[in-house]
Amino acid sequence: MAVYQLDEDLWFPDPHLGEEDGLVAVGGDLSVNRLLLAYSNGFFPWFSFQECKEPYWYCPLDRFVIFPQEIHVSHSMKQLMRQGKYVVTINQDFEGVIRGCSTVDGRNQEYGAWLGADMMKAYTELHRLGYAASVEVWEPADASFSCERKPKLVGGLYGVAIRNAFFGESMFSLVPNASKLALIHLASALSKIGAVLIDCQFETAHLKSMGGRHISYEEYMSLLSKG
Repeated sequence: MAVYQLDEDLWFPDPHLGEEDGLVAVGGDLSVNRLLLAYSNGFFPWFSFQECKEPYWYCPLDRFVIFPQEIHVSHSMKQLMRQGKYVVTINQDFEGVIRGCSTVDGRNQEYGAWLGADMMKAYTELHRLGYAASVEVWEPADASFSCERKPKLVGGLYGVAIRNAFFGESMFSLVPNASKLALIHLASALSKIGAVLIDCQFETAHLKSMGGRHISYEEYMSLLSKG
């Protein structure tokens, strides 16, 4: 087991040689070309911006994914969707979503916070070039108000969209179930275009309840190679 030091050249080591927790390499940069190479091979950056001076690169061999057609929509979520309480969009406010993911509940002030200015800048550039996308959940303006009120961004998610997959990075909610609503909308949109998976990076109870499951790195790369 080893952790490799990256340099200015664009390369990543064999992830089978990395640490048990998925850490494989340190260093390099967050350039567009390096990020695209990383995601195409199952790597992603994850490091505390308050403590680390260079990126840490992970590539778990046990991958936690959601297949879009297997997304689990609970009875309560179906009720919420029928109510039409919120409006869901795609790529209407990427910067608002990534900012929300960074700051909601004071995340960016916590020990180990990873979504700092450099990461936000890197993914915003990926979005500008068409390689990253966001899903927004809005609370519509109330027409009964005497003064005009704009829709309010109350949740969403963002990630990298390349090949035939979506590599989820982060999500946030200011109201109950907003991030779940965004994920369901994302899965529906991906199913319609034939995308094969949503990479969740790590297992959480939230994502497992929505259909997330484990596959091997070999199966993961086989699916990506078909895109």
